[in-house]
Amino acid sequence: MRSTTITVTTGSRERVYDITPQCRDFVRSCGGDGLLHVFVPHATAGVALIELGAGSDDDLLSALGELLPADDRWRHAHGSPGHGRSHVMPAFIPPYATIPVLDGRLALGTWQSIAIVDLNVDNPERSVRLSFLSD
Repeated sequence: MRSTTITVTTGSRERVYDITPQCRDFVRSCGGDGLLHVFVPHATAGVALIELGAGSDDDLLSALGELLPADDRWRHAHGSPGHGRSHVMPAFIPPYATIPVLDGRLALGTWQSIAIVDLNVDNPERSVRLSFLSD
């Protein structure tokens, strides 16, 4: 298994951040067939396979805002208002995804991208572990 860690700066706002180019470069360097496992080792971020750039990323943030409002209802209450929702979000958008790789290329659907979903405005940088398991 080959593995690397990338750093993603999501900033101080809710964000859906595209990491497809970094994933594509990593699997290309590994070559061959296998699986790419993407893992964000944070309690308040997730990994989504989603169409980006056509409004779906904004739709996802809107849906999460309705499902998990940034208000004072959360028992986990440190940090900025609504921070507790960031700790619940990974139950809906898990902190990992596994993508097939064929001949050193991500086997994503036509419109799929790999994205980090981050509602936590208190933590502007994320580590992402990319692991390639060859066949």
